Amino acid sequence: MLNSLFSQMLPRDQTIEGNLSSVVAFVLLGFSDLPNIQGFLFGIFFLIYMSILIGNGLIIIITRVDSVLQTPMYFFIANFSFLEICYVSVTLPRILVNLWIQDRSISWLGCATQMCFFLMLGATECFLLAVMAYDRYVAICNPLHYPLIMNHKMCVQLAVGAWLSGIPVQIGQTCQVFSLPFCGSNQINHFFCDIPPLIKLACGDTSLNEMCVFVVAILFVMIPFLFIIGSYVKIISTILKLSSARGRSKAFSTCSSHIIVVLLFFGSATITYLRPKSNHSARTDKMLSLFYTIVTPMFNPLIYSLRNKDVITALKKLLIKKTV
Repeated sequence: MLNSLFSQMLPRDQTIEGNLSSVVAFVLLGFSDLPNIQGFLFGIFFLIYMSILIGNGLIIIITRVDSVLQTPMYFFIANFSFLEICYVSVTLPRILVNLWIQDRSISWLGCATQMCFFLMLGATECFLLAVMAYDRYVAICNPLHYPLIMNHKMCVQLAVGAWLSGIPVQIGQTCQVFSLPFCGSNQINHFFCDIPPLIKLACGDTSLNEMCVFVVAILFVMIPFLFIIGSYVKIISTILKLSSARGRSKAFSTCSSHIIVVLLFFGSATITYLRPKSNHSARTDKMLSLFYTIVTPMFNPLIYSLRNKDVITALKKLLIKKTV
């Protein structure tokens, strides 16, 4: 469906004003400014990709096979781990190909498809992190009704809503960006097709597109983030009222991992999409993008396993079964 939609907008190789040909393909410059360490970068990114696949894959497996972890919280953690695998697979394989064969070209359609999936999965991550905050809010602030409120049907509905809510808007935003005329340079100074570096290549007035990017970022980044902040204000207020120090410690421990992931993801994404265009630089955009496209998925398994005794216990049980 996406391919047919984008194919209708595919530009023809024709002459336009100024005798410039319309762009039908792009070049992802990526890390071409570091020619002497291309092999080293390939090795680093390959190891990172494998660690993301294995780490998040293990979390999905243990939350499925261990009965102790079959609770709403771990249901959402498993969804989040699967999302991270999908999210990083949109960009990292392409980075590895570019580094290995030194062919940085990407078709117009390939670039549009990559951007669309990247934006849709990014929106899903924002909503899913908000859903996970709501789960912790109900568990800590309304524990007696937690099993009733967060039943299996509600968990599935929240997860499906998080996965699907951003699809129409992000398809529309991708179509809008690729409806712009690209009549100059086709070199994207980035390691994947993202909105800010692509808008820089567009001809003519892009103020409407920049405004749409800002509005969508408010809807899909800031609103979920503010919802998470509001949830944790109430959560912390409730925790501080607990008379038992052990109870407070346990309650904080169930939230700390989620808070770390939220800060890593929303911090870098907010700076990237909500700061003024005049403050954008290719180097800064690349560094920030590495955080929310690679660093967060890489640290997700560590954050949720090393800080969680139940996950460590389930992992040990799984490894023992495999070795016996």
